Formats: sequence, C-alpha cells, structure tokens
Amino acid sequence: MRHDTTFVDDLGLSAEQVSVTGADREQRSHDWGTDRADGVRPDVVIWPESTDDVATVLRAATERGVPVTPYAAGTSLEGNAVPIDGGISLDMTRMDAVLDVRPDDLQVDVQPGILGDDVNEAVATHGLFLPSMPASGKISTIGGMLANDASGMKTVKYGEVSDWVLELEVVLPTGEVITTGSKAVKTSSGYDLGDLIVGSEGTLGVITRATLQLAGRPRQIRGGRAHFETLDDASEAVFDAVRSGVDVAKIELIDRLSAAVSNAHLDTDLPDVPMVFVEFHADHGIDEEIEFCRSVFEAHGVTRFDVAENDRGMADLWAARRELADALEPYDDDLSPLTPGDVTVPISEYPGLIRYVKELADEEGFLVPCFGHAGDGNLHYSVLVDPDDPDDVAHGEAVSRRIVEYAIDLGGTSTGEHGIGLGKQDYLAAEHGDAAVDAMRSIKRALDPAGIMNPGKVFDGPEP
Repeated sequence: MRHDTTFVDDLGLSAEQVSVTGADREQRSHDWGTDRADGVRPDVVIWPESTDDVATVLRAATERGVPVTPYAAGTSLEGNAVPIDGGISLDMTRMDAVLDVRPDDLQVDVQPGILGDDVNEAVATHGLFLPSMPASGKISTIGGMLANDASGMKTVKYGEVSDWVLELEVVLPTGEVITTGSKAVKTSSGYDLGDLIVGSEGTLGVITRATLQLAGRPRQIRGGRAHFETLDDASEAVFDAVRSGVDVAKIELIDRLSAAVSNAHLDTDLPDVPMVFVEFHADHGIDEEIEFCRSVFEAHGVTRFDVAENDRGMADLWAARRELADALEPYDDDLSPLTPGDVTVPISEYPGLIRYVKELADEEGFLVPCFGHAGDGNLHYSVLVDPDDPDDVAHGEAVSRRIVEYAIDLGGTSTGEHGIGLGKQDYLAAEHGDAAVDAMRSIKRALDPAGIMNPGKVFDGPEP
C-alpha cells in the first residue's frame, strides 16, 4: 500500500534526514529473517536525530494515519522491522550517542541507535560492562535489543538485556514523550510501563533513551568445552549443572550434526560429537567452580573436558559454537535453513525437548541441527530444506510448527529472544490464551489509537 508522505517535507527536518531513493527504501524493506523478494519498501526513510524529531514525525503520522516502522540494524529474524504497509521507515541509527556514564552508580545513559559493543567499549575504562549482551552485540543496537527483549549466551547468569534497564524515555504514537522507571535500582511506584515497552517490537512507541545498569568486570574469566558420547548425556549434563547450582556465565550445547556443520565451515577436525561449551566469571575461586562443573559432567559420561587458560585459548575452544549461525547456509549446496527456531522451555524439560526434535527430524527425513543457550532452556534449531521445492519447504515448515507447539505444551514459549514479528503470530493465543491476547490488543489500541506503529506485527488480523 502506498501512502502520501509529502507532509514530511513540512516537518522541519533537514534534507539529509529524509530519503525516497530506491536504494534507501530497498535496504529497509527486509531484515535478516526476511527474503529480499518478500520485502516491502517503505514510502520514505527518515533518520531522526533527536527526541523532538521522533515526536514530530509520530505526531504527524498519527494525524494522517500513515504507518511508522522503527528500524535500526535490521538484524531481527522474524520480519520485526519490515514495513509491510509501507509508510515511514524510522531509522534510529543516527541517535547513537553515549549521553552519560555514572561509574559511581554503575549506570550509563545511551541513545537507542548505539551498537551493543560500543556501549561496553564506552564503559570499559571504568572497569564496567553490560553483562547481558547478546552475541550479536557487535552488529545490533540497544534499541533493537530492547524492542525484541533480546538475550544471549550469558542469560543463565545475568538475565536478559531488559533486566538491566532502569529508565526509558519513550515517544508514544501521539508524539507525547514519557519516562518510565527511574534511576533508582528499584521502584514500586505505579504500573511498570518500561516492561510494557520492552518486547513490544515498536508497536507501542519508540525508545529514545535508555538508562542501563552496569556491573563490574569479573577478575577471572575461564572457558571450556566438554565432549559427550550422546546428545542425551550432553543435555542431561546441562540440566544437572543448572539444577546443582554450578555458577556458569554461559553454558551452550550443540548436537552431533551442528558439530559437523561447524567443522565443515571452519575446516577443523573436531570430533562430530555433542558438545557443551561453558564460561565461568568470578572474582575469586574460579578453579573450584570449574572442578564442580567437571564433577557434574563426569556423572553424565563426559569423554573430554578442555579448559582454556587465556582469551586466545577460549576463542579457539568456542569457535565451533560461535560460528554456527553462519555455517548453516553453506553446509549443503542443495539445502537452506528455514528461519531459525527459538523455543524455550523450563530447564527440566530441555533434554526431552531436544530428544523430541531429533526423533521428529529422523521420522520426517530432515536434517535439523540443534544448538542454543542451554542453560536457560533456549533451543535454536534450523530445518534444512530444498528451497526450490515448494513441497519440501511446506513440509519443513510443518515440522517447525510441531516443535513450537510441543515447546508450548511443555510450559514453554514460541520465542525466547527473537520476538513475534510476522513469523510467530499464530502461536500467541496458544501460548497466552485468547483473553490475554485481547488484553494486549486493548493496550495497543489505548496507546496507538490510529494503529500506525509497526502495523501487522505481533498480532494477526487488522490494526485498530
């Protein structure tokens, strides 16, 4: 759908902040999870440079009923930033400043377009870091992380990015600017509007500033990799380590097929066996924690457990897990992965979930590599299909649906960190119930009465 966006010329923005060129519109027509052929071009791209710019654009768009889709790095995987109704693509990447660092309070104020790794670089001189950073921190923005309620490898120890948010400045669709939370480390004052904005995928407003809590960098960091004979042994070892209270900062799992994929991509000769990757953070006593973990793994038949002594050694040990996402596409010339699965279940159900996925893959005749943030019950999987065979693609998508439905039946979620976007809308009611979804829709209508904010995301069906 095309929209009249000529009003943008009268908003007082500079010529460098507005573009209708084909290249700029094309770039923002898709994200990592959307094929370019399925992308939708916005009518205009706008780069706000201040909170006032954002408020001006949203106020004018609401008055005219023109859709606005926030955009930043485009690293989302469920079509979250695709402007499916055209309109305005609001590119937040020029609002990328560190506004203030307060080391005495362990806090930093940042704009939403800043990359995650740039935040950590800015506070490193104070011996601080944002510990919950996802692995994509070098290419994804803080605003995008908060919009999708992102997390990553260190969630098992440090929680999600949202757990480190104290205060947000948010522009509502009407152009009103609100502040949620406070700079105090706790508050029980009023509704928690910050938690409502986080994870809303740009459907309720636009974050223009975030105050984040920081942590001191641990004095000791050690990492290791454990090999197991069977996937059951590896997944049970992860469950036992978490249940037993092993203090790990990261605990990741890859199956035998994922090991083979990584070996092919990295040209390495690791054994094609299930592996568990661990990282420990401590100020003292790290050797004792490593030995505790080793004893737990030994109870589950670990065949090898290597621990690195320095950063270079850890990088080498972790390479097979770190490069896995990029290794899937080139693994087989005839196959391509569907959008990566992102289910999460209670940790006690994790071994059973993986067992189900592998049995289903064998039963249906698909290669389905399994890997993920095992310590918090988050499983990533990719069904490999022949992209030129519509029946094979449809069959693979049906297999993926069965996995999501199984995870929900176990008390889990359809998405641990990628968000709903376009790809997971069908599971919202199954996971939360019709009444809860109706309540969510009511909130959407209250905050976005014109239905302009990232329409077509999270909920299926028409906007208000």
